[in-house]
Amino acid sequence: VQRAKSLEENAEDEYAAWTPQGEIPAAFQIHGQDAPFEAVVLNRTSGEGLLRATGPVDCASSQKSTPSASGVTIAARAQRSRLKKSHKAVVHIQVDDLNEFPPAFRESEYKASVTEGRIYDSILQVEAWDQDCSPQYSQICNYDIVTPGTPFAIDRNGNIRNTERLSYERQQSYVIMVTAFDCGQRSSEQSVAVYIDVKPVCKSGWQGWNKRVDYEPGTGSRQLFPKLRLETCGGPLSSVRATVELQTSHIGKGCDRETYSEKSLQKLCGAASGSTDLLPTTSASTNWTASLLTDSGRDSDLIYRFDGRQAANVPASVVPQNLSDQFTVATWMKHGPSPGPRAQKETLLCNSDKTETNRHHYALYVHNCRLVFLLRRDFTQVDTFRPAEFHWKLEQICDKEWHYYVINVEFPAVTLFVDGVTYEPYLVTDDWPIHSAQIDTQLTVGACWQGGEVTTPRFTQYFRGSLSGLTIRPGRIETQKVISCLQACKEGLDINSLESLGKDIKFHFNPAQSVLVVEGEEVSSINTAMTKVSYINSRQFPTPGLRRVHITTTVQCFGEDSCLSIPDIKAVVMVLPPSEPRITIRGSNRLVRPASDMHGPLGVAPFKDLRITSTVVKGEGSALGGAHRPGVMEVMHNLDYCDILVLGEELNPQRESLEIQRSALTGKHLDATNSTSGISIYGVDSMAHYEQAVRQVRYRHSQPSTLSGRRFRLTCSELNGRYTSNKFNMEVGVLHHTAPVEHVNHMAAQSQYLRPVHHPLMIHTLNSQMQAAPPAATVVIVVCIAALVVIVVLGIYRIHTTQQESRDDEDEGKDQDVEWDTASLTITVNPMENIQGPKAAKEEVRGGEYEEEEETGAATSAESDDSEQDDDEEEEEEEEEEREAQAERKSRRKTEWDSSSSVRY
Repeated sequence: VQRAKSLEENAEDEYAAWTPQGEIPAAFQIHGQDAPFEAVVLNRTSGEGLLRATGPVDCASSQKSTPSASGVTIAARAQRSRLKKSHKAVVHIQVDDLNEFPPAFRESEYKASVTEGRIYDSILQVEAWDQDCSPQYSQICNYDIVTPGTPFAIDRNGNIRNTERLSYERQQSYVIMVTAFDCGQRSSEQSVAVYIDVKPVCKSGWQGWNKRVDYEPGTGSRQLFPKLRLETCGGPLSSVRATVELQTSHIGKGCDRETYSEKSLQKLCGAASGSTDLLPTTSASTNWTASLLTDSGRDSDLIYRFDGRQAANVPASVVPQNLSDQFTVATWMKHGPSPGPRAQKETLLCNSDKTETNRHHYALYVHNCRLVFLLRRDFTQVDTFRPAEFHWKLEQICDKEWHYYVINVEFPAVTLFVDGVTYEPYLVTDDWPIHSAQIDTQLTVGACWQGGEVTTPRFTQYFRGSLSGLTIRPGRIETQKVISCLQACKEGLDINSLESLGKDIKFHFNPAQSVLVVEGEEVSSINTAMTKVSYINSRQFPTPGLRRVHITTTVQCFGEDSCLSIPDIKAVVMVLPPSEPRITIRGSNRLVRPASDMHGPLGVAPFKDLRITSTVVKGEGSALGGAHRPGVMEVMHNLDYCDILVLGEELNPQRESLEIQRSALTGKHLDATNSTSGISIYGVDSMAHYEQAVRQVRYRHSQPSTLSGRRFRLTCSELNGRYTSNKFNMEVGVLHHTAPVEHVNHMAAQSQYLRPVHHPLMIHTLNSQMQAAPPAATVVIVVCIAALVVIVVLGIYRIHTTQQESRDDEDEGKDQDVEWDTASLTITVNPMENIQGPKAAKEEVRGGEYEEEEETGAATSAESDDSEQDDDEEEEEEEEEEREAQAERKSRRKTEWDSSSSVRY
């Protein structure tokens, strides 16, 4: 081969070859089967040849197909002898590259995560490549972020970094688009997406909880934090202790308790009867609390607030007399620290001398956050040095929270219960008994009465705080069970599905179930236990409002007391308002019974067909069946009292009574008290039991003939007046009977049974006077001409003597009716007719009716007198005869007349 040249692309180049002997080459041979070239002889004389490409030459493919890195190897073969070949020569071929291919990324997308608040040198690296073969076009020289406004940058090597500190609260994730450029500045056809998630800085604490949880009344137990979990940032822990506290001090008396009256609650809890309520609801019979301040903001809870200026003297008729060695004093109290360096005594209850001296017989007071009970015995009971003052020092006395205090006295032992927990006195002071004296005592609430040794009797040692349910029960002490029942909360914390808790979990509640402590070794077990913590309110009508929930956590690491600080959780439970019930009392509101039933041994039952129901409105969308309209449904709940009030004059104990048999209350949580004003049935029990009890109330009157009517009003309540029923009025009347007589009283007959009298003159007279007659006068018109003359002449005399009318009036009228001629007849109604016969008991004649009828009769008589002017002489004769007949009948029938000439209710 004579020379070697570069062959560019598909261009041809000539070569000359010869052998040493001068032979002309017959052909050229290219070594390597993959070479895309061929060599041909152009001039056999000169030995020139041509090297050319057999097809299009590509840079990338040529590099792969070239047999050697140096180029194409070629040799010449002699024409005469095919075995003779020249030495091999190398032809170096350079193919210039075209920028045919754009850059492409090796991944379809990229993902990374960063922690907020940090600046990273490189978050992640993207990589692209190019299929071109030349260094100019096959290398990636630059990357670019095409998404505008992102806090990220990228360098020429594909490293992405953040240009500012990222915030998880501001944005939790970013998506940016990145493109690549080769050295020929050709960009990638498709940009690649890069997803960057921002993670918050790992903070140890509880996650996955809501600040507010709504509670629907009547739904039972409600999970507070179903997705709660504890983040510890991967640190090794040895144990976790979580305390959940339900804060309800602003609800009622420390929590949501039943707001029934003290008597109803004691009956419900099985307490012995006989307690005296010293702070009852103000009424006509319990008016000594009228001057005290009440806390009206509480939901049906009777709370009295004392600010150091109010006190009440309890009437002597209410004060329990002669307290024995056993009695109980109980109260709800909310009290804070007293102002001043040396606080004065603050008296809750004090029994002291009313006049002359200033001796305290028994008292309950607070002094320097100590509760002191004073009990001075009389010499008649004991004559030796005995315990007199019992002191307790407790945090509850001045913590400004509600607590239930019960003092059981079994002299000489005195025991204090606070919220059901027993406390013995830390100090007992002895004293001599009090000398007996004929001096009246005064029981005072909220202060102590100082009636002696002062110029003007006054209150002293005022109490500052709140009290409720202050009672004294003589002769008995309360049991632990009753005390726990009386102060029990109806809301609290709970744990669902105890079987699902881990074996390493330990938990315990306080007595009120307002504090729950959960302990465990594994974080996963603690997380499971905390998701089971629930709120429960067992009241059918709970007090609506917020309840605060506070969670504190302590974490221990191996070999350390505390290694992580877990922030507290502060959430609220919103108890939604319950659907208010509407209590309805139905039944017959009028009862009429014969007099024999009234003065019978049992009397009558005014409310025998009584029905008590309650309904609530559940909203428009409720699909309710039954007899109620959509949105209204009947519910069952308890009642705590039903009062039957006498309307009008009070009962006369000598003649009438309203009472209920004790047997009607047997087997029920009910009791009853009655007076001349009515009867009260109280106790927490079902509506059905109240309905049965009210039906058994009996009214009795020993002299029913003197009774014109008696009216009562019935009302029932739930939750001490929070929900009250309608006012159901009942009227009781007496059915009076008269002795049977021979004739029928037409005044008592109903007009529907009248038969028309076919007499032309009578019809004319009736038509002319019917408009003026009262409704009671539309009765059978008796033709009695003689009575006409009597009514006209005697007038008023007939009114006073009508009750002594003889039954012969009707017979005389019939006899005279035959003698009258038919000319100018006038029909007159006799209002003095005696009402007798079997139908008389069915006619009700009200007061004043006789007078109206008498006036009507007189008017009718006057008209008749005008129409009978032609017969004056005859009327005078008849009048004289009638007077004589009247006098004779009056003297003969006076003793036989029944003064009850009408039917009364």
